Amino acid sequence: MEKAQKEELRLKIELEIKSTKEKITEYKEFTKPIAPENAIGRVSRMDAINNKSIMEAAQRKAEEKLDQLLKMEERVDHLDFGVCARCKNDIPIGRLLLVPQSRFCVHCAGRN
Repeated sequence: MEKAQKEELRLKIELEIKSTKEKITEYKEFTKPIAPENAIGRVSRMDAINNKSIMEAAQRKAEEKLDQLLKMEERVDHLDFGVCARCKNDIPIGRLLLVPQSRFCVHCAGRN
């Protein structure tokens, strides 16, 4: 992989890390405990609990993505960066720009 491509990917990863951290902060706001209040009806409370569960799942996914991005950020300068962890072929730059935390090429990712 060329130096310019690695630098482009480094910038993309940094932007994704920043964006993901912001999403996690937002999700944390939506996943605060729901206090039992008299002003909220039973159906509304059930809806709020359901929404909280959805936001908790989104937060977990975002935290996993952040962890993967941080690991990829550390590996950008390694010789095997951009190489599929399974088949050892180069991962296309387009895939890495779309999903910078990718460790697998499209073909191998479909086999997981």
